[in-house]
Amino acid sequence: MLWQPRTGYRAGLDPVLLAASVPAQAGQSVLDLGCGAGAAALCLGARVPGLDLHGVERQPYYADLARRNGLEVTCADLTRLPMPLKERSFDHVIANPPFFDRSASRPSPYVGREGALGEDTALEDWVQVAAKRLRYRGFAHFIHRMARLPDLLSGIRPVLGSIEVLPFSARPGRAPELCIIRARKGGRAEFRLHFPRLLHRGESHLRDAESYTPEIKAVLRDGARLEF
Repeated sequence: MLWQPRTGYRAGLDPVLLAASVPAQAGQSVLDLGCGAGAAALCLGARVPGLDLHGVERQPYYADLARRNGLEVTCADLTRLPMPLKERSFDHVIANPPFFDRSASRPSPYVGREGALGEDTALEDWVQVAAKRLRYRGFAHFIHRMARLPDLLSGIRPVLGSIEVLPFSARPGRAPELCIIRARKGGRAEFRLHFPRLLHRGESHLRDAESYTPEIKAVLRDGARLEF
């Protein structure tokens, strides 16, 4: 169960997939940048008990919701973190940055939803903060639109290595529109582009019912890890 607002931004598929992709182990620490109500960090904590979970959220309303949901949260802009958080490092940093460049799209009328979906902090800044808060050999995971992959990669390459990209296609025969990017602090492995995973069975949505593939359904309903 997760407390979320009645109107505005509510967690969907993305934070659950993001949480499922993190190879965390009990006793490790995780920082969720832009955590919202805490969906990604708390999904990860449900799958891997014994994690030290912390979130950063700039909107006080969502930060309060995340605390109500049981997450330790710092209410701050990620580009102006308070010193106590700057002095900490984490084994994993996860982030689901806003998807949409508002110079080419319409803003949402809901303040909370717009804060979650409308980009006003550069992707490079998200990457830089994630890299600074990671321990050596720690992992960063980002989920974003495939269209923004070049921007993310240009920010990641100078500060993180061992980059892997896992694309997601909605259905067979469709181009991927979503991806998870994994990178490691101090990593030296070659770049890897994984084969796209399918979210849904069938070429089209035929009725009002779930059509997730068995792998994705296991992630969403049973808390399974997303292997890649």
